[in-house]
Amino acid sequence: MKIAFCGKGGVGKSTIAALLCKALLDTGYEVLAIDADPSPHLGRLLGFSETEGLTPLSEMRELLAERAQKQGPYYTLNPRIEDLPERFMLTRDGLRLMVLGAIREAGGGCACPEQTVLRRLLSFLILQAREAVVVDMEAGVEHFGRSTVVPMDFILVVTQPYRGSLETTRQILRLARDLNLEKVVVVGNAVRGPEDERYLASFLGVEPVLSFPEDPEILRAEREGRSLLELESPSLERARELLEYLRRHGT
Repeated sequence: MKIAFCGKGGVGKSTIAALLCKALLDTGYEVLAIDADPSPHLGRLLGFSETEGLTPLSEMRELLAERAQKQGPYYTLNPRIEDLPERFMLTRDGLRLMVLGAIREAGGGCACPEQTVLRRLLSFLILQAREAVVVDMEAGVEHFGRSTVVPMDFILVVTQPYRGSLETTRQILRLARDLNLEKVVVVGNAVRGPEDERYLASFLGVEPVLSFPEDPEILRAEREGRSLLELESPSLERARELLEYLRRHGT
C-alpha cells in the first residue's frame, strides 16, 4: 500500500499522515514514512528528535551536488542514490523514516540538479519498499506537473472548509484528471459538522471520503511536543476508518 498526502500548506496533511502511520503500525504493518515537504514536520510528529538526525537531505547541498555530478550548468540525470537510504534512514519499532525535504528557491519552483537527486531518491524509495509507504508531499500542485506521485496506490488530498484550501484542492483534482491519475480522493480536516461537509462537497463537486474533526488532543500534543504515536483521540479513530477505506478500495 503506497499513499501520498498533498494539499495546501497548513491544512494538516502531516498530522493526518502521522495518524495514518500509527493506524498502520497498530494493524501490524511495517511502515516507511517519507517526508518530501520543503518544511518537514512528519518526523517530529512521529516522535523522532533532532538528536536522531532529522536534518533533511535537501539541506545537504554539497552531498546532493556531488551526487548530481554538478559541473557548471551540467549535471547527470541519473545520479547514484542507492546507498543513501542506508546512511540516512531512521528506524524504530517497525517504522522507517526518510526525511528528504524539497529545495525551493525564491520566486518559485526549482528544477536544479540537487532537486533531481531528491526526486530520483523518492521514486527509488517508493518503488523498492516492501512495507506500507506514507509520503508527505510538498504543499500545492507542483509535484503533479512533474508526475512525481504516479507510482502511488492512493493520493489523498487534504483540505479544510475554507476557500483558499479548497481552491488548491480543486487545482489538484483537475491536474490529477489531466494526468489520468486514479484513486485521487479528498480527505477533510478541521471539519466542524454537516454544514462544513456540505460546503466541501458543494465547492469541489465531490464528497470527501472521510473527514477529521477539530481535535483539542492534537493541539495539546503539538504544543507539548509529544509524538502523535502516543495519542488516543477521535482523530486516531478516524485514521483507523481511513485505513479501512484504503484497504477496501485498494487493488
